[in-house]
Amino acid sequence: MRRKPGAHSRGLLSVGGGSVVFHVALGKGGISALKREGDGATPRAEMAMLHGYWRTDKGPRPETALPMQPIRHDAGWCDAPWHAAYNRPVRLPFPASAETMRRTDDLYDIVLVLDWNIASRQAGRGSAIFMHLARPGYLPTEGCIALARRDMLRLLRSVSSLTRVAVIG
Repeated sequence: MRRKPGAHSRGLLSVGGGSVVFHVALGKGGISALKREGDGATPRAEMAMLHGYWRTDKGPRPETALPMQPIRHDAGWCDAPWHAAYNRPVRLPFPASAETMRRTDDLYDIVLVLDWNIASRQAGRGSAIFMHLARPGYLPTEGCIALARRDMLRLLRSVSSLTRVAVIG
C-alpha cells in the first residue's frame, strides 16, 4: 500500500501483484515511520492481518479465510498506554481509556486487526491500527486504513491470517 500521489491521507492498496487496486483512506497525519499514540498517522510498516470482527446486525459473516468474530455489545479496545490491557480487546465499561467497537456509525461494521504494536507491545507506539470501512469521500482516519464496504468484502475473499499489509509510503 502506498500514498496516493498528491493526497496526504489517501492511499492505493494493491492486491495480487497489482492486478487489483483499491482506494483507501489513511490517517490524518499521513504515513509515519515514527508512529506514536494519538499522532493520527498510519504506520509505515509491514503488518500481518491477525483476525477480524463484524456486526451480525449489519450483515452475514463476511466470506473469508481470516478468523472472524462477532462484535459483542460490550466490545472495546484499550488505548491507555499505561494499562496492562493496552492495545488489546476489552469488555466495556472498562476502568481505563478504551474505544467502543460497536460504533454508532458504520466504520466498524467490518474491522480487521493488523499487527501493529500487538505481538510486541510498547507503550505509546500506537494502538488499534485497524482496516475498517471508510467514511463517505474517504475522509482521513485516526491512523487506520479504511476501504469502501464493497472493496472490503472483495478483499476479504482473498486474504487469510498469512496475509501481510505493507505500508510503504
